[in-house]
Amino acid sequence: MSETLAESTSPEAESTGGDGTPAGKPSWRDTHPTAARNTRWALNVLAALLVLGALLLPNKVVYLHPRAFVRIPAEAILGAAVMLALPRRPRLVVAAVSGAALGVMTILNLLDMGFNDYLGRPFNPVLDWELLDDAQSYVADSMGGAVAVAAVIGVIVLVLLLLAVMTLAMVRLSGLLVLDRRAATRGTLLAATVWVTCAALGLQVFGIPLASEHTAALTALQAKRVLYTVRDEAEFQKVAKVDAFGNTPGAQLVPDLRGKDMIFTFIESYGRSAVEAPGIAPGVDKTLDASTAALAKAGFHAKSGWLTSATYGGSSWLGHSTTLSGLWIDNQQRYRTVMASDHLSLTKAFKKTGAWDTVGVMPGIQKGWPEQKYYGLDRVYNAFQLGYQGPKFSWSTMPDQYALEAYQRQVHGKKRDKPLMSEIILTSSHQPWAPIPKMVDWDDLGDGSIFKPIQKAGNKASDIIADPTRSKQEYGKSISYSVTSLTQWLERYGSDDTVLVFLGDHQPIARVSGENASRDVPISIVAKDPKVLDKITTWNWTDGLKPAHNAPVWKMSSFRDRFLKAYGSTPHPSKG
Repeated sequence: MSETLAESTSPEAESTGGDGTPAGKPSWRDTHPTAARNTRWALNVLAALLVLGALLLPNKVVYLHPRAFVRIPAEAILGAAVMLALPRRPRLVVAAVSGAALGVMTILNLLDMGFNDYLGRPFNPVLDWELLDDAQSYVADSMGGAVAVAAVIGVIVLVLLLLAVMTLAMVRLSGLLVLDRRAATRGTLLAATVWVTCAALGLQVFGIPLASEHTAALTALQAKRVLYTVRDEAEFQKVAKVDAFGNTPGAQLVPDLRGKDMIFTFIESYGRSAVEAPGIAPGVDKTLDASTAALAKAGFHAKSGWLTSATYGGSSWLGHSTTLSGLWIDNQQRYRTVMASDHLSLTKAFKKTGAWDTVGVMPGIQKGWPEQKYYGLDRVYNAFQLGYQGPKFSWSTMPDQYALEAYQRQVHGKKRDKPLMSEIILTSSHQPWAPIPKMVDWDDLGDGSIFKPIQKAGNKASDIIADPTRSKQEYGKSISYSVTSLTQWLERYGSDDTVLVFLGDHQPIARVSGENASRDVPISIVAKDPKVLDKITTWNWTDGLKPAHNAPVWKMSSFRDRFLKAYGSTPHPSKG
């Protein structure tokens, strides 16, 4: 008697039909043999397609083409050989475990797709789970709580279903193999011979090697990521303790900026694509040129260059911390390490002098923000402390123009004994770029209620997210709005002692910036006092707010030290 027959014969099978019907009654298989046979074959084919598809699934959307699935996976051949060699119970256990593992690998590949598409990097299985909570919050803020809840439920159901179906598919296929061990063994040997031949001859289909070991390679890659992450934590802790200005006395920090009101401003998603991408740049460049001219008329001049951001598409805090710490912070683990350290941030350097009051304006912050200590900010104004009574604009809690006016009313416009050092985060250019605020008369801003009809008449986020062309157009408009808000504020409220440093935190997502886009962001320094810009003449930055294509490109982590040195700071290293 065959193994399969033995497996199907049990005490339960003796008292019931093969499909669970009482003994003596004809089963559905008996009364509908053709339908039963077709269903069985359909399930077999579906199981095979699911497993093969999972084994060949790429981890980037750009590789998701039919030709990627016309290959011979070595893992399937090896798996068949193992199943044929095992007795029944070990075979079932191995099949179930392998199916679950393949389901997990499929989930990781899907996460890689999403992270590569949005953040320009693969998913880190050690560090990135907590970012999924941020993703849920982003969906809630952009498209509503109901959509976010539905999305979370959908993801949970999809994950459980994928794990269950992949496990059942592997168990089913393992059973099929042993129906005729001799034929299955010959087929496995033939497939292995074909695979080896294809690999040896380098045979390709549509430019892709026909012999595949795709899943094994991706599994090894995931393991390397985990190992790298563990090693990087220990190594980066050592790096973070070394600081060229760690022991510099306050009196020797930025002496050439004494008496200046310093403003460091990050514009959300303001990347090189905004200035150079054909479908985006014309409107943004027009804004930059017009703002340069308007600032010059008000007595301000600017120089601009490029910085290569440590992040892409999102995780703005990594760009902020990299710029201000002088360390390359490209993951959450490094960020936590730095935030818990005493490594000198650029903003904290001003506090350390004792010559400046320090403040943060963070309209995107809606909860406690312990990072305030690391950045050396005496006070932080979050989304609830700027007096805004108008509507949210998707993720952004308030328009940039309002945030800047509130900063003027509550902080910058007040008399004080010391000059002010401010860190301001502008959020109106945050994806999904719908709806976008419009400029209003500064005298009419009030409590922000004036934005209600503007928000109501704007685009819906759901209409923009799925349309790459419209996303590019609206992204460009949002950058123009943010730049206009900032430069008009400077024209209106800036003084002879105001120095503005503003830059992007990262490029927009790949759907907007394009595949293989750089990670560069523009940076500008604006001042009335010519001595301020004279200090950076050797940087060879471009005059005006629009950096030239061939303007210098530095790593974002190099800016802190260059800035400190340019304005007279004396290095006194700490070495941990």
